[in-house]
Amino acid sequence: MTPRQALQQRLAALDAHLRAENPNLLPVIPTFRNFDRVLVRLGLLGPYESLTTRIPWWPMIAVLGTFSAGKSTFLNGYLGAPLQNTGNQAVDDKFTVICHGPETRREALPGTALNADPRFPFYRIADEIEKVAAGEGKRIDNYLQLKTLSGDRARGKIFIDSPGFDADDQRRSVLRLVDHIVELSDLVLVFFDGRHPEPGAMQDTLKHLVAKTVDRADARKVCYILNQIDTTAKEDNLEAVFGAWQRAIAQAGLVSGRFYALYDSKSAVAIADDAVRARYEARRDSDLAELQVRINEVEVARAYRIVGMIDSLVKELKGEIVPQLAAAMKRWRKLVLIGDAVWLALLALFFGGIASLAGGDTVSAFLTWLTQSQPAWAGGLPGGLFGAGHFWLRSFMARRVARSLPERYGDVDLNLQQGFLRNTRFFRSIFRKKPVGWSGGAEKRIFSIREAVAEHVQRINDLFTDPAGRRNRAPAE
Repeated sequence: MTPRQALQQRLAALDAHLRAENPNLLPVIPTFRNFDRVLVRLGLLGPYESLTTRIPWWPMIAVLGTFSAGKSTFLNGYLGAPLQNTGNQAVDDKFTVICHGPETRREALPGTALNADPRFPFYRIADEIEKVAAGEGKRIDNYLQLKTLSGDRARGKIFIDSPGFDADDQRRSVLRLVDHIVELSDLVLVFFDGRHPEPGAMQDTLKHLVAKTVDRADARKVCYILNQIDTTAKEDNLEAVFGAWQRAIAQAGLVSGRFYALYDSKSAVAIADDAVRARYEARRDSDLAELQVRINEVEVARAYRIVGMIDSLVKELKGEIVPQLAAAMKRWRKLVLIGDAVWLALLALFFGGIASLAGGDTVSAFLTWLTQSQPAWAGGLPGGLFGAGHFWLRSFMARRVARSLPERYGDVDLNLQQGFLRNTRFFRSIFRKKPVGWSGGAEKRIFSIREAVAEHVQRINDLFTDPAGRRNRAPAE
């Protein structure tokens, strides 16, 4: 199968999936494909790549957190089935993807089922793992597994249960998966263990799970959950424990955010004081109900996320990527011109040295003979030497500047190195200021994409809002 055929097959599968699951998102695909053309011309995407294959089209809910924080217990309780093993020790060392299926399978399918299926958000994730940890990509079954659930609560959604997270002990490949999951999820539930009220020991975990979300435009999708808070009932110090964790979160850079308090009623410690128990249960039930609403509404968030991603990419392209490419081109041009000057000076010294050693009369006679009998060589030799050095310098400086640019940039992993190198080919002028592909036509196409985004948002709004109150209005008598 050629790359073109592979892309067409994936687009056809996406079209079929949306027709069956969410036809309201079908009009968004042509807008993504229009954007693809802009990015391919800029060199930020390969000719047989598409943005549509780099985002999850199913709503995704990620459950992350520290060891023994109750993540699996929470998922089992929400889904109404004991899919995940639970316990006080680390009981699972893989990321478990849970989706709807014709039957419930506690026996997991291997990670290959996720890595090789373009409908899942882990399609070819083994290649990304291989980039950050050589040799680990072929061991994808050690990182991922797939389970299915026939219940209604799993229908139309993907849940991801993470292994216990400890930034000091985990390998880079696991951290890459965590980052990938946070980027693609519509809702991220970060669990902390309320039985350990000293958050100072969790600073590395907080840094990775919290600090990276502070500047995100979609930071609201991250919810922080202090689980198993029933263990604080004996001292009745829930507020003090919350205060300690909120200070730790603030030190990690987050000054605002919603903290939820939960515990599993089946495994909770006995609370003798009726008033304390009632207060804890009321807080738990209120927070759990709010979380369930967030989970149930994730499909709505997914529609806005997919459309909003186009608008974010437009702003990122115009405000960050194109200026970075232009700055890299300017730096490359400066380095090449400096190198040309040095090379020209070296050539002048070389020929001057030969003239000095040979003597003025000999050089004069040689030049007279050369210009009369071999005029092409008279100008071609110095020009050829200078040109050879110039093009070598272009290539060398381009590789040097490219190393300072990321191969993966932004939420969809645009390749800035590839985009920059597209501007340094031998037939491109070093004095070009705008990146190749960023022309008046491209800006017009970007304008039309933004107009299409506004139309998509209005169409989605019409599904969920009715400001004029016309929908379901009783007819006048």
